[in-house]
Amino acid sequence: MYRNAIEQLKLWKESKNRKPLIIEGARQVGKTWLMQEFGKVAFANTVYINFDSNPRMERLFSSNLDPQKLITGIELYAEQKISPSNTLLIFDEVQEVPKALTSLKYFYENAPEYQIICACSLPGVALHQGTSFPVGKVDFLNLYPLSFKEFLCAIGQERFANLLDSLDFEMISCFKDTYIDFLKNYYFTGGMPEAVKSFVEHRDFNEVRKIHNKILKAYEQDFSKHAPNEIVPRLRALCNSIPSQLAKENKKFIYALLRDGARAKDYEIALMWLCDCGLIHKVSRVNTAHLPLKAYEDLKAFKLFLLDVGLLGAMAGISSKTLLDGNKLFIEFKCALTEQFVCQELKCNSDLALYYYTNDRGSCEVDFVVDNGETIVPIEVKAEVNLKAKSLKTYQEKFSPKVAIRTSMADYKKETNLINLPLYAIDKLQKVLEQI
Repeated sequence: MYRNAIEQLKLWKESKNRKPLIIEGARQVGKTWLMQEFGKVAFANTVYINFDSNPRMERLFSSNLDPQKLITGIELYAEQKISPSNTLLIFDEVQEVPKALTSLKYFYENAPEYQIICACSLPGVALHQGTSFPVGKVDFLNLYPLSFKEFLCAIGQERFANLLDSLDFEMISCFKDTYIDFLKNYYFTGGMPEAVKSFVEHRDFNEVRKIHNKILKAYEQDFSKHAPNEIVPRLRALCNSIPSQLAKENKKFIYALLRDGARAKDYEIALMWLCDCGLIHKVSRVNTAHLPLKAYEDLKAFKLFLLDVGLLGAMAGISSKTLLDGNKLFIEFKCALTEQFVCQELKCNSDLALYYYTNDRGSCEVDFVVDNGETIVPIEVKAEVNLKAKSLKTYQEKFSPKVAIRTSMADYKKETNLINLPLYAIDKLQKVLEQI
């Protein structure tokens, strides 16, 4: 299974100022597989330690955090000599032994020659009061579900993925129907590694949906296991409301839909917890188009998306028949799935700050606006080939952006400062912008 993050890990390995690396991401997005696969392709040897329910490692890290002493203990535990230049050290579930997390600071300061990557659950860290987090002494990498490109590679369609990379839209348009079929498969399957693996091996949508439901159930169990008891019901209420919130024409998150009298302050901690553990993406509103957008963020108005389009479909109860009925997938719940997909692709494939725009009257809404540090780009999302975009036109008249993006099932087309970018190529946004 191809993961683009492998390339990022290779860059980390060659970095002159390399620090221990913490991989963040929701459970079951493939952090453990990624670390072990990186060890196979980039190192002669790998030492893997899982800190979950590991009393021996808890004792080793309980007192002296001198790196050389720790290395000696790890060598004895793994029954393997550790060469700083040829061995990758993997600390999985590192938050379960808080001092192992603290030790990363000392490895960076006193033994930077050792190459260490970790998988860490931020909510787990928060549960351990008094943990000394190695701020400034570690690097971070966010891992998300498989992107559409990674999905294409997983199902053996690397040539179509490479064609998208080429930005040869004249050739790409010749295979438009093929890309749309692949995209429908991705809308249903999503990018959770276990679901993709099942689809690749069996092409059975019912089995894929069973895996989605199993993952969702596991997340609910995680709520009870890791989150403070008083916020567990609110975590469930927030998550379960996302499909209905996104099904609205105005997708702004409304607390009153959770229960009568619900207020923001009652759900602040639950919302933060879900964001921190990577289960949801929070996209805040802005009402202007000035740099930097962060300075104009409206913290009280936002949209919530799940981490994965396949999981969203499972929560909404979209069956395999819906997919097999052609365009019906894009008619029922089409806008929610499409915006979820675009949000997910932009999060997976870029470091762009992501917001959405509405004017003060609420009469004009642009689905997403991105800030690349140099310019602000509005993005209008269309589920099919309908290219009417009244709000985008209003936004353009008011702010005169250098370029605006309309993403839909229609072919690529550039009209002065407006670009129609096919949905299946939305991850190429940055490359397209660089060519302008």
